[in-house]
Amino acid sequence: MRTLPALMLAALTAGSIGVAGVTPAAAAEPGLASLAAAVEDELLGKLTTIPGLTVVSETRPTGYRFFVLRLTQPIDHRHPGRGTYQQRFTLLHRSADAPVVLHTGGYGLPVNPGASQTEPTRLLTANQVSVEHRFFRNSRPDPADWKTLDLWQEASDEHRIVEALKTVYSGKWIQTGASKGGMTSVYHRRFYPGDVDGVVAYVAPNDRVNPSDHTYEDFFANVADRACRTALNNVQAEALRRRERLVPRLEATAARDGLTFDDSLGTADRSFEMTVLDAVWAFWQYSRVSDCADVPAATASDDEIYRWIDDVAGFSFYTDQGMSYYVPYYYQAAQQLGWPDLKFAHLRGVARYPKLYQPNSVLPAGLRTGHDPKPMLDVDRWVRKDASQMMFIYGENDPWSAERFTPSRKDSHLYVAPGANHGANISQLSPADRDAATATLRRWAGMSDSITVNNRAVPPLPEDDMLPPRVER
Repeated sequence: MRTLPALMLAALTAGSIGVAGVTPAAAAEPGLASLAAAVEDELLGKLTTIPGLTVVSETRPTGYRFFVLRLTQPIDHRHPGRGTYQQRFTLLHRSADAPVVLHTGGYGLPVNPGASQTEPTRLLTANQVSVEHRFFRNSRPDPADWKTLDLWQEASDEHRIVEALKTVYSGKWIQTGASKGGMTSVYHRRFYPGDVDGVVAYVAPNDRVNPSDHTYEDFFANVADRACRTALNNVQAEALRRRERLVPRLEATAARDGLTFDDSLGTADRSFEMTVLDAVWAFWQYSRVSDCADVPAATASDDEIYRWIDDVAGFSFYTDQGMSYYVPYYYQAAQQLGWPDLKFAHLRGVARYPKLYQPNSVLPAGLRTGHDPKPMLDVDRWVRKDASQMMFIYGENDPWSAERFTPSRKDSHLYVAPGANHGANISQLSPADRDAATATLRRWAGMSDSITVNNRAVPPLPEDDMLPPRVER
């Protein structure tokens, strides 16, 4: 999810700022030092004059500037007079005329954000704007009107951020995100197609008809080989058969760690069953075919089965504390996004709670909601028929990649990474697909394939896979 500028800032070193064509030694001369300072101050000056924007902090990793920012946003873009909230985002700055990657993660930013880059940012040597989704972490309106947590409202948030920063950056814009972040990038392009020049959406599910989830069922019936599928089904069923011995272990762990079930699943037994139901999905989301060898046999001990499910799916996830961070996602899934509505035919007779595997099961009672299918049908139709400059990257063995978007023929593309899970990206594609995807991305960003990007010997930044950890605290 990854025209050289006419004027490019040279590498920043601790305590000095370089301007293209000016060596660090020369920049120490009074006149050139003033020029460097003027370039530096121009960026901060432009940011601080954007209406409603607050610079929260700035750090300077070698070669970059990294800002944590807030923008005053309407709680309801349809009725701007009904109050505002502060939306948090970050800015990784390289050059005012380099491309800009808009990273929509679909969740919250880290509590203390640090400089990192997505794959498209690295491939383009670009600036990067990373947006915290409304209702996550610091970006939740107070009081929270949950009716404003929908696709169009968040797309409108992003639209205002892009409009504001286009007063600072003159290069092309590429949007990216993974999983829910990839979905978010698609929805933004649906409602504001002129904001960016291309989208790279990684492992973005498209649950266009929520009850019709045969595609997910087909995935689990065919992924890897029969021996692995059978082993996973058997350990899942065996765990439920042993619930009278295993649920007390969960209760003891919850008591020790201060975990509760009151606002989400209601009881430890329901939480246990939800975790077991999710174990095979989580296995394929995070693991590889080679990990099939570690699946315990149905004859394994209670300790082995409990530990394997805990390692793969995490018994702390389906608790009030584990769910707290993800409540906005589950609300969106219940209301608009849809969810994998699996039948679990192999667990009949051992599962106790019909229809447990759905987002309303984990939401506080006051946030449970009906599902509106119209938004997903609209987005799906638009992507198939009208969208342009969109790239979708999926993983062959990723359950979330089973129900995919189908891109139009308008300079749009779909690639599948062989053997990859939910972490699929361009680097994992076959060599031919990797080169084609990279060339398309560079073209959208206005960069000629004949030009090699100069990384200026700047230390590399950590690469962000754009996926949240399963358990947030």
